[in-house]
Amino acid sequence: MPEDTASRGKVYVVILNWNGWRDTLECLESVFRSTYRDFQVVVCDNASQDGSLERIKAWAQGQQPATVATHPSIRPLTTPPIPKPMRVAEYCRAAAEQGGDEGADSARLVLIQTGANLGFAGGNNVGLRFALARGNFEYAWLLNNDTVVAGDALSGLVRRLDQRPRAGLCSPTLLYYHAPERVQVRGGTAYDRWFATMRHLGQGESVEEAVDAEAIERSISYPAGASVLVRRSFLERVGLLSESYFLYYEELDWVTRAGGLFEIAYSPDSTVYHKEGSSIASAGADSAFHTADFYAHRNRLRYTRHFFPAGLPTTLLRTMAAVLARLWRGQPRRAWGILRLMMEGDTYRFPDRDPGRIKHAPRTG
Repeated sequence: MPEDTASRGKVYVVILNWNGWRDTLECLESVFRSTYRDFQVVVCDNASQDGSLERIKAWAQGQQPATVATHPSIRPLTTPPIPKPMRVAEYCRAAAEQGGDEGADSARLVLIQTGANLGFAGGNNVGLRFALARGNFEYAWLLNNDTVVAGDALSGLVRRLDQRPRAGLCSPTLLYYHAPERVQVRGGTAYDRWFATMRHLGQGESVEEAVDAEAIERSISYPAGASVLVRRSFLERVGLLSESYFLYYEELDWVTRAGGLFEIAYSPDSTVYHKEGSSIASAGADSAFHTADFYAHRNRLRYTRHFFPAGLPTTLLRTMAAVLARLWRGQPRRAWGILRLMMEGDTYRFPDRDPGRIKHAPRTG
């Protein structure tokens, strides 16, 4: 594959894995086909119990095949297998957050054992701290492990940020992995602060539909977290992802904390196929529903109370409607779980120390 002349500055590709090595291997097969050449992949494993790190290391040595998609538009993105073996560096969390050692310089793939299930933000932050400690990059690409990327996906993201120097974050067009002719989201989500409702831009549209990238950018409240390219300067000025959410609302918190210092960009030239929900599903179907419910509703209330308290009454009404809906569907356990969240004071408070967040973006000037 020819080298992309748009390559401008090193990119750390940070992929979080938790009991999902099959998805991760398919993702890696696509990422290592990227036309953008100056990148290094960092897989952060949140203490998986399914032997993920051993499987990923075996794949890097050419001893473990990756899943092959059956859909004809996705299959070529991961086949035939990329050449192996490849050089791998492996670190524990403490060593990684200090930047590793000289071995990281020549490794195509860096594996980090975070030591615990730190959640979405905590796991990704370990990879971001590794990149910041090394200091030799311009961008970090946070990429869900349940994705497959087009060969020019990374190049398209970098190119759009080059075109938008005031933007600090950029997301692609996400397509449904199992229905790649349909859009999951174009660039990001529009958020209504009063009722804490979300609308994925372009959802359900045909991939063939013409788009106005600038119009979409004006509508984005926060980028698509499954694939977001972030400038190093954004990380240095705004901080890392907030670890107080564990799951959901991290991207909205990130943008809110930026306080308008950075814009959000959308690259229609970048395409990523997303399975959606694979990480949550690895906990088991019933557990997954309860996990999603808990964090979605807790974090909706937590974010609103902290950043937009005027919207808390209407957000509580919206949350109460969710309780009634679950009762109507014969889900009393889930309804009671949401109701308890509404009544518990801890729901609305950030912990005293959140190692990923800062309250306000630094002052300019």
